[in-house]
Amino acid sequence: MDQLTPRTSSPTDIRYERVKVDGVEVFYRDAGPMDAPVLLLLHGFPTSSQMFRNLIPQLADKFRVIAPDYPGYGQSESPDRAKFAYTFENYTNIVDKLTRQLDIEKYALYVMDYGGPVGFRLAVKHPERVTAFVVQNGNAYMEGFGHPFWDGIMAYWETGAAKEREAIRWLTTLKATYWQYSTGFKDMSLVSPDAWTLDQALLDRPGNAEIQLDLFYDYRTNVPLYPSWHEYFTKYQPPMLITWGANDEIFPAAGAPPYKRHLPNAEIHMFDTGHFALEDHSRQIGDLIREFLQRVVR
Repeated sequence: MDQLTPRTSSPTDIRYERVKVDGVEVFYRDAGPMDAPVLLLLHGFPTSSQMFRNLIPQLADKFRVIAPDYPGYGQSESPDRAKFAYTFENYTNIVDKLTRQLDIEKYALYVMDYGGPVGFRLAVKHPERVTAFVVQNGNAYMEGFGHPFWDGIMAYWETGAAKEREAIRWLTTLKATYWQYSTGFKDMSLVSPDAWTLDQALLDRPGNAEIQLDLFYDYRTNVPLYPSWHEYFTKYQPPMLITWGANDEIFPAAGAPPYKRHLPNAEIHMFDTGHFALEDHSRQIGDLIREFLQRVVR
């Protein structure tokens, strides 16, 4: 019987890795040549790095693409809330330390939803490390808050009380998760049901809803930082590509144009889709990112 030739990994193969960061096991997807320019993909709520499953292979021949799961999301560890504070500051520190452990000195950032505040906090902390931004439905301006989605969350910001916390618990349910994956999409046959099914299965883990409610409350800490993010944009003028799902009711289309106030050279592309624009526009967005990064990242 002939022996099979051992398979060797391709540069575009996705490697599924785990590493301890401050004692927390962090899962990340890693693809592309080890010496290529790095693109760091930062996911939103209620998903994980799985949202980039179609995008990563499109870019990994030219870029090293790394997509971590935050603690409490995806395949990363979910430490007890008494031992780990689920805040955007902590997520920023985790991502920062992950890049250092991987010996990554510079990176472009793809930020979406929760990835926006994580990425912008990271950029203010280390402006010398960031080579470019890709923003997809990630907010940095007051115009970017969609109502009435945010009404209950902002009421919780005002009080921090149990009543307001319970009023938004529905956002961790299948009804809300499916709503995020269906609102604004023109052809649902292009949206994989695996996406919202996996996201919800992970949200339904014991104690995870409390983690999400903690993060909804902590999101209020991002808004006072907007002026510092704008100062960073103005001072450093990072190249920015904006690819926005125009029918998003969480971070609506009005959140994209204000970036031009501080980044006049920002490139804005609006797509006729919803919050998770990669679900039905991955190829178009991937092509834009590829051309953009090859042009602006050396």
